[in-house]
Amino acid sequence: MERPTGQARITPPPRLLPWLSAEGNPCYLVTDDDGSYLSRLADDLEAVQLATATDVLGLAREVLDDPASPHTEVRFAGIRLAECLSDALRVAESRGMRLPALDSGDAGDA
Repeated sequence: MERPTGQARITPPPRLLPWLSAEGNPCYLVTDDDGSYLSRLADDLEAVQLATATDVLGLAREVLDDPASPHTEVRFAGIRLAECLSDALRVAESRGMRLPALDSGDAGDA
């Protein structure tokens, strides 16, 4: 289907993907199809990352609530929590980048 003449196609901003490149750099996806294979894969991985963070938080609380927890368990819990926080922040950043911008007139209503 062709667009009527005179209508410009608006390209959405690049999507920050929930993984890093082999060199440790952020990866981005440029597409206007939220249902593409790569978009769905990213959505699924974000869901797994957030579910994992929930599980790790519950387990870490058990370790941190026990004053007799060995140093190594506390350290391991802290490392896993930091990993999960990094993942959750990446998901939040990616989703925030995809929110529609507020019109200047809408800002006063908030």
